[in-house]
Amino acid sequence: MTDAAPVRVATVITRLEGGAGQHALRGAQAMDPARYPMTIITGSGDQLLDEARAAGLEVIVEPSLRAPLAPASDVRALARLTALLRGRGFDVVHTHCAKAGVLGRLAAHRAGVPRLVHTYHGFPFHEFQGAARRRGYIQVERRLGRITDVALCVGTGVAVEAVRQRLVAPERVHTIGVVAAGADQAGACPPPAVTGRRRARAELGLPADATVVGAVGRLTYQKAPEDFLAALRALGRPGVTGVWIGGGELAGQVAARAASQPGNRLLLAGQRSNVPDLLPAFDVFALPSRYEGLPTAVVEAMVCGIPVVATAVNAVGDVVIPGETGLLVPPGRPELLAEAVAFLLDSPGAAARMAAAARARLGTRFGTQALRCALIAAYSGGYAVA
Repeated sequence: MTDAAPVRVATVITRLEGGAGQHALRGAQAMDPARYPMTIITGSGDQLLDEARAAGLEVIVEPSLRAPLAPASDVRALARLTALLRGRGFDVVHTHCAKAGVLGRLAAHRAGVPRLVHTYHGFPFHEFQGAARRRGYIQVERRLGRITDVALCVGTGVAVEAVRQRLVAPERVHTIGVVAAGADQAGACPPPAVTGRRRARAELGLPADATVVGAVGRLTYQKAPEDFLAALRALGRPGVTGVWIGGGELAGQVAARAASQPGNRLLLAGQRSNVPDLLPAFDVFALPSRYEGLPTAVVEAMVCGIPVVATAVNAVGDVVIPGETGLLVPPGRPELLAEAVAFLLDSPGAAARMAAAARARLGTRFGTQALRCALIAAYSGGYAVA
């Protein structure tokens, strides 16, 4: 690769959706297309697929690239990805998340792609897994780390864990942020919650004077929506409305569980393409996840000036600093989540102080320019490779 020649980049992600999909797409959109022609290869996606195509990005959908372990599909996906990457002559392959990280890096290595970059949004191994399974995942990641030129970790907590588990050589591990809507202008205008609350609540069908505790994310095991419901029940305040923005495979189960608990007022708002416009409807943003990297929605809530309660997982502590920019609780403890939410609802002065501190602390780290600089370094050799 020379300074004058375009650097052809293939971004490989299993599903172009959710926070990881937004991050991958924002990164591709941030690059100069003349200098860095970008192709997105994914197994599936939601409205982000249309957004990518509308932005002029090449999008290739490979249906065999699926999220769950599926040996037949995985073997087929590896063969098809290898042929695709070999035939297109990419200079860089940039993979995201666990499944695409395995198949994409193996395919790129077999195809002789000169540079392999992987973004850790989190990890496939967790404390609640059996020892053998967890150990197996770590060993796979360590082997892949040997062929990875740069590991971009979404948040300090993720980077620390990657180093601690010896997944990639320390000099190849770099910490980045996520791109949040409005972060580039966070210091130049009042928080959207000040001007957009009435409009956001009207769009969600909520009264202007409602008390709203909200969450954003896919309705999946990772996000622990059942703990959000349990926290609403433990809160014991009939006047509080819970709102969950996002779809997912557990939508039916969550709706049924909420219906069986008539004391809970829960609005399942479904998948929305304008989440940043709806966040001002919340009085408190709650993140009940079992595990995370660094969720974009948390940062976007802070940009909006919404006080945050989150579980103390992975890199969430990068932005939610206990007592300063928000409150943290252990995962799997909905009663403590409820107590923290109650404190913010009952202490508007403290809640406003934390929200203001969070917004001020974001700085430029979560804007487009920061991500662009990190990707240029990763793709063009600005980060040294041993």
